[in-house]
Amino acid sequence: MGSGADSHSHDHNHGHLGHLPPGSASNRRRLSITLVLVLLYMVAEFIGGLLTNSLALLADAGHMLSDAAALGLALFAIWFAGRPASSRHTFGYHRTEILAALVNGAALVAVAGLVCVEAVQRIGQPPDVQGGLMTGIAGGGLVINLVGLWILHGGREDSLNVRGAWLHVFTDMLGSLQAIVAGALILWFGWTWADPVASILISGLIVYSAWSLLKESVAVLMLSAPVHVNVDDLREAIASLPGVVGVCDLHVWTITSGMHSMSAHVVVEDGWGDRAMLQRVRELVHERFGIDHVTIQLEPKAFDEPALRF
Repeated sequence: MGSGADSHSHDHNHGHLGHLPPGSASNRRRLSITLVLVLLYMVAEFIGGLLTNSLALLADAGHMLSDAAALGLALFAIWFAGRPASSRHTFGYHRTEILAALVNGAALVAVAGLVCVEAVQRIGQPPDVQGGLMTGIAGGGLVINLVGLWILHGGREDSLNVRGAWLHVFTDMLGSLQAIVAGALILWFGWTWADPVASILISGLIVYSAWSLLKESVAVLMLSAPVHVNVDDLREAIASLPGVVGVCDLHVWTITSGMHSMSAHVVVEDGWGDRAMLQRVRELVHERFGIDHVTIQLEPKAFDEPALRF
């Protein structure tokens, strides 16, 4: 129906689905360095938790293990997402990074639940904890986490995958901070109950931090429009172009973080269905709404009659 064209056939100065989003190589380096740091200190915290009988330290070591798994999953996702598109997977494998972010968010909630259950059981009968050693080990963990956060900071705004890994390290940093406070309270005042209470607070912070990651990951998988795009405004902007009669079958979605796509049928007056119209639509969508992967089908006004649409 109608004459159709794809804006890619006229302009190749924007991203394609067969390539990784910008920043993937640097994100891979960030994740690799942070993974090594986390693994090294995870072992130290686990041994320290056993020596001090501290649930907060053991919880923090367990969270560091989930950090390592999250970082490893994020690295794998970046590698897998770089595979080229095929005749069967025409969008490529970019959604692998979104799936990794979703798994990381769910893992954060699961870890929080396990720690919280154990902490509640310990509140009634808190064990003896070596507060001084606990505080020192947690302090080292805090330093490692802060370094990891600094390394990953540059990629977290552009990638849900990296943001999931960053959140794991961030909540672990909060865990180290809570362990330091609990250790100090035990050392100075003998408040052994501070250890399980700190663990419960850590659990709440983890769930709170994971919620936005889960929500955004599900939104991408459900093909929701990007949060920065108002679809009604986009429709009106295209419809306001000279020669455009209307816009139908408008779809806007996210392939992966930073890769947004749009497709639409643009109904035009007779004589307006040319390359110049395609270029005007593409430039409008790119400049005002930040969408680069644009597929437009131009339709003469006569084909917009309901009886002729199929």
